[in-house]
Amino acid sequence: MAAFPQRMAPILTLWLAVCLSGALAVERANFKTCDQSAFCKRQRALNPGQSPYRALLETMELTNSRLTLQLKNDKNKVRLLLELYRLQGNITRVKINELKPLKPRYEVPDVLIREPPTEPLSLLSQDANGVVLSLGAESQRVIVSALPFRLDIMEGRDVLLSLNSRGLLAFEHLRIRKDTFSYLITGTLASVWNNVKSVFSRQADRETEEANLEDEAMLDEKDEEGMWDETFKSFTDTKPNGPTAVGLDFSLPGVEHVYGIPEHADSLRLKTTDNGDPYRLYNLDVFQYELDNPMALYGSVPVMLAHNAQRTTGMFWLNAAETWVDISSNTAGKGSSETPQTDVRWFSESGIIDVFIMLGPTPKDVFSQYASLTGTQAFPLLAALAYHQCRWNYNDQEDVLSVDAGFDEHDIPYDFIWLDIEHTDGKRYFTWDTNKFPTPKEMLQGLMDKKRKMVTIVDPHIKVDSSYKIHNEIKSQGFYTKNKDGGDYEGWCWPGSAGYPDFTREDMRAWWASMFAYDQYEGSMENLYTWNDMNEPSIFNGPEITMHKDSKHGEWEHRDLHNLYGFYVQKATAEGLIQRSGGVERPFVLTRAFFAGSQRYGAVWTGDNAAEWSHLKISIPMCLSMGLVGIAFCGADVGGFFKSPSSELLVRWYQTGAYQPFFRAHAHLDTTRREPWLFGPENTALIREVVRQRYSLLPYWYQQFYHTYHTGHPVMRPLWVEYPQDPATYTLEDEFLIGRDLLVHPVTEEGATGVTAYLPGKEEVWFDVHTFQKHNGGQNLYIPVTMSSIPVFQRGGSIIPRKLRVRRSSSCMEHDPYTLYVALSHQRAAEGELYIDDGHTFNFEKREFIHRRLSFANNNLSSVNLAPEAHFSTLSTIERIVMVGATRPTKATLKTADGQMSQLEFDFDASMSVLTLRKPGMNAGTDWTVMLQ
Repeated sequence: MAAFPQRMAPILTLWLAVCLSGALAVERANFKTCDQSAFCKRQRALNPGQSPYRALLETMELTNSRLTLQLKNDKNKVRLLLELYRLQGNITRVKINELKPLKPRYEVPDVLIREPPTEPLSLLSQDANGVVLSLGAESQRVIVSALPFRLDIMEGRDVLLSLNSRGLLAFEHLRIRKDTFSYLITGTLASVWNNVKSVFSRQADRETEEANLEDEAMLDEKDEEGMWDETFKSFTDTKPNGPTAVGLDFSLPGVEHVYGIPEHADSLRLKTTDNGDPYRLYNLDVFQYELDNPMALYGSVPVMLAHNAQRTTGMFWLNAAETWVDISSNTAGKGSSETPQTDVRWFSESGIIDVFIMLGPTPKDVFSQYASLTGTQAFPLLAALAYHQCRWNYNDQEDVLSVDAGFDEHDIPYDFIWLDIEHTDGKRYFTWDTNKFPTPKEMLQGLMDKKRKMVTIVDPHIKVDSSYKIHNEIKSQGFYTKNKDGGDYEGWCWPGSAGYPDFTREDMRAWWASMFAYDQYEGSMENLYTWNDMNEPSIFNGPEITMHKDSKHGEWEHRDLHNLYGFYVQKATAEGLIQRSGGVERPFVLTRAFFAGSQRYGAVWTGDNAAEWSHLKISIPMCLSMGLVGIAFCGADVGGFFKSPSSELLVRWYQTGAYQPFFRAHAHLDTTRREPWLFGPENTALIREVVRQRYSLLPYWYQQFYHTYHTGHPVMRPLWVEYPQDPATYTLEDEFLIGRDLLVHPVTEEGATGVTAYLPGKEEVWFDVHTFQKHNGGQNLYIPVTMSSIPVFQRGGSIIPRKLRVRRSSSCMEHDPYTLYVALSHQRAAEGELYIDDGHTFNFEKREFIHRRLSFANNNLSSVNLAPEAHFSTLSTIERIVMVGATRPTKATLKTADGQMSQLEFDFDASMSVLTLRKPGMNAGTDWTVMLQ
């Protein structure tokens, strides 16, 4: 502490005390409520009713793909410009901006993967009340009503979605502050000019008259508290552009269930907010967050899905400023004749209204539509889907080697070991503490010899130190974010005084990426990957523990783009890891802060959770919510970051985490050590078993990520995604699907002796993967459990590949054989896939992979090539086929691609109807057929 200025010592001392204690809950007073956010309070004060906006139909212009017309606020006479586009893939885009703003308003860059391609719009009818446009799709149309302005999207006679149906469109136009010289001059000139015009022209045209009225109305507008500056606690936010908030309401007839808008530690189905705060989207470092409330957390994805048995639709509100979302519902009870409806209202502090309405109609259509806008989940290294071991902090090289050896000693596989901030030289990122890690390359080489990898943390707060190369280069090139007065912005974080690179700058991101080169990041090697933490950005002495909104990124204020900061940090880091290999190797980057489109750059975790049963439970809906909005690679800290778990909680968390996409154990500096072998032999065996289950299923996990990379469909998904017409699935959040074919119901209750799982699909059959017991779908099934139990079921009609020879890491299993688990449907059929590539390069984009369809029908099991134009070879064979729900054959014959026939050995368990074909031995990348007689 002696090195820190005396005035800052209490701040850092308090922060460190709180963090190291791990005993306090979130300090709510550090974070705003809606009533403490001036623009939220203003927007929420508006009541539904007559909208002041009318559409000026005489200004309408319609091209092949774009409608524009002006909206006029009859109270202040300000005009807005509405643009409407029909986009490819059944998406409608609506943009609303000021017609003539005093200066440009912020429009979010870099999130869309391209300018979305459009489809034709055509005019169906027009009269004094409005216009009707065809959306191209059969019976879909848009109705624009003039007075008051309203926009309805219809299909046949049904309203799918309405904009401004409650009259809550609110657009705070840019204006000049009344107590400034500029305002006085503007008002005087306007008065003089009007007098001059009255002398020279008694007949002013209508447009000029309206312009005069607009000037007068704007000058007469009253300022309210918080419009030009706002104080929260000891922080004053200056607002040189004044009030800039935008808001719009949407109505969803027939809808009772909405989902999405992560990140919140809340239920999967979003709750109504009539009696509390709206959901907040504002990336924040929230210490030991509370559960079941709409407070903002580390990331923000402004995407919501609405679902009923007939249709799924989505809304993407493209705005990176602080945003709040209100939800209200008139959900009708049973027997009511009233049509249920959900009303959603979005409002953001600045920017424009830019909303994409994704019209489905199926859940998977919405996923694909959103992916067409912001991209799909980056295809990860296969090893990244394996197990990660982390804590804050492994002390030194000897500690790392000891932990590494412990996994071998206890026969538990792992792929990545992680180092937190203490591995650096005084929290200077891209460096090593030379006392604790004197030979990092030697350490990394030792891991590489075992085909294992390491992750080090690289945070975006840069220690202000003239002897630190990274700081000097950022400062000399002017790459730091600026404060409101134009100097380099400084805040306080782990290193003490820190600067914050302006990642919104492309040249800054390019420089940052270059720092990951092996000759720049000393001690790094090809098996070293990256973790971006604290990138909300977290600033201990900032308002709400983050950056001042009036700090500057070039011409833009931080308020305009706050939620993009973490997105840009991860983007620059991922690009750096790609560039260091010459574009050959896939990166792995974990981020805490995120936005729409972050899925393109790596993985996300749910932040600083706690070793409590409630946090274990909430990890499921939190990751499900992320998957619904494109972020498929999600996980939670196994065991809980804060506090120390009981052995029961730790085992149950491993069992849950092993079936979530990102599988990492992590722990706070102040917690007791919790490597898997420290809780007694019995618990070690339980953890070993479930980690091995994860490794055996890696072929299936990898295949699912290959699909999400191409489609945007979530890997870990709610049951309603696959069973959209089954209302029993709509609120389930204690179980989930991996792809279509594995259903998981983790045990998340302390002392549980049983769980009740819902098995969907009345025509389906499900098989317990551990016992092969058969259960019909469409029922709630009570399952007795012991500490070794994790209920997992395979859908009848599916084929899942596994590798049962589990080794010390996934890379060690590369050439090992496969076992195919064939679960038959009621119709005695099944289908699945097998995907293989090198697991770590971008060569799959060059068609270097194997992709095969596996199918069983008419007593024949076959493998056929799904990608005949692709080329890749594998040494792996099929060493076993397990058919569940089978009957005993008289013989089994293998026919290979070259036409050779051979008889196969088999066993049949009549009590469980399980047929096992042993050692068929065919290459996994070739055509073959197994014929049963």
